[in-house]
Amino acid sequence: MVRLRRILIANRGEIAVRIIRTLRELDLTSIAVFSEPDRVALHVLMADEAYPIGPGPPGESYLNRDRMIETAVRVKADAIHPGYGFFAENADFARACRDAGIEFIGPRPETIATLGDKLAARAAARDAGVPLVPGSDGPVARLDAARDVARQIGFPLMLKAAAGGGGKGMRLVRDASELETAWTLTRGEARAAFGDDQVYIERAIERPRHVEAQIVGDALDQVACLGERECSVQRRHQKLLEETPSDALDPAGRARLAEAACHVARKVRYLGAGTVEFLLDPAGDFYFLEVNTRLQVEHPVTEMVTGLDLVAEQLRVAEGASLSFGETPPEPRGWSMEARIVAEDPLARFMPSAGRIERLRLPEGPGVRNDEGIYRGYDVPVFYDSLLAKLIVWAEDREAARRRLLRALNEYVLEGVHNNLAFQRWLVSHPEFAAAHLSTRFVEEHFDPDSIEPRGEAIEVAVLAAALHAGEERLRVALPESNGGERSAWKWGDRRRRAGRIAR
Repeated sequence: MVRLRRILIANRGEIAVRIIRTLRELDLTSIAVFSEPDRVALHVLMADEAYPIGPGPPGESYLNRDRMIETAVRVKADAIHPGYGFFAENADFARACRDAGIEFIGPRPETIATLGDKLAARAAARDAGVPLVPGSDGPVARLDAARDVARQIGFPLMLKAAAGGGGKGMRLVRDASELETAWTLTRGEARAAFGDDQVYIERAIERPRHVEAQIVGDALDQVACLGERECSVQRRHQKLLEETPSDALDPAGRARLAEAACHVARKVRYLGAGTVEFLLDPAGDFYFLEVNTRLQVEHPVTEMVTGLDLVAEQLRVAEGASLSFGETPPEPRGWSMEARIVAEDPLARFMPSAGRIERLRLPEGPGVRNDEGIYRGYDVPVFYDSLLAKLIVWAEDREAARRRLLRALNEYVLEGVHNNLAFQRWLVSHPEFAAAHLSTRFVEEHFDPDSIEPRGEAIEVAVLAAALHAGEERLRVALPESNGGERSAWKWGDRRRRAGRIAR
């Protein structure tokens, strides 16, 4: 076994802060890195040590592999935790860490490479006996071949980048007339995003639910499933709200899905924390989608119902230890929901926003957790993902969790940048969400920008104006005119002060 003491976090924002908190509890040294715009970011202020790695653009800082490794070597880091995004699913980066004598806190590079290739991942799932969405056996290199596959599996279908992830490189094709344009656009997007324009085809499942299983594996080849998460509420394949457990599964279905996830993980000797993602059709049948070889954004809901710290589990496994719970994972208890708080304007097609956070008040109270990477006065940069924070709640059942999340969202104050708090309040209040009538088309089918309340700043201005008007009216009634309409300045001031004390 290795003993890790100094951990460099190759990331930023809320996930870097979340990792730092676990490292502090374990009495390990947290080492932050930062780009120039992140010099006074929260993860930099909280870490034990912090080092600059370059300008704002990710390619010159957080995605500069050589600089990241050089920094880790120079500051004598034992390990690198990649968080999610950036280098988290980069097999070459994991190999570079190994070559430099630094532990990569994640799966083996070979596993990342296999599962990062969506076609290889499908092959692994097929070999493990896990159901797959009908589609092409491999990449489809030519448009005429794509037309042949389309005739075999039928429309609608999905074009997917073989090297894709994070909802990128995917396009729905509803009929043959759309295929050629979609083919060209998907390959171009895949080439630009992943440097690989290989595309494969799957049959599109109409109104599916997106359910994923949290897996963890150790060096002793023990694999466990820590329950599933419902991730169906999405916009352009980007998740907006997650919960666990999923209302779509009964105990038998839950057991089958967990077994399938573990079969895939064992097939590739999975090490560390990861997620096996599935689509559920309206009949309740599930199909393998992909494996994310990293910690997911939504991992806190699993922590809330299991009582585990998944970052701590990652560290244990990286040191060569077995999973903390042995062969029997804890039984999930209660219900948890997570709302992603992002710097996007729902009233302007979710356009990303940047600027200074002028006011911030995080909700508190029983069963409420905040994972945030911001503070009042922080300048949100333009270079990175728009995720600012996550609001997580726990309660005994789904309805109690929904009500608690709504209460917490109503307490949340975030001003200075456009954000999606009003959208999340609309979502959690919607009757169809309350009834758990979910699919990946939920937002497309139900969201109307005119149905959400004005932005927080507009509400506050209206409330202040109303309060000032009411105060002036109280003073006018309480301070009658005297001496033929002339007011005594002394009496005026004394009465104003007394009225003010009462008003307060």
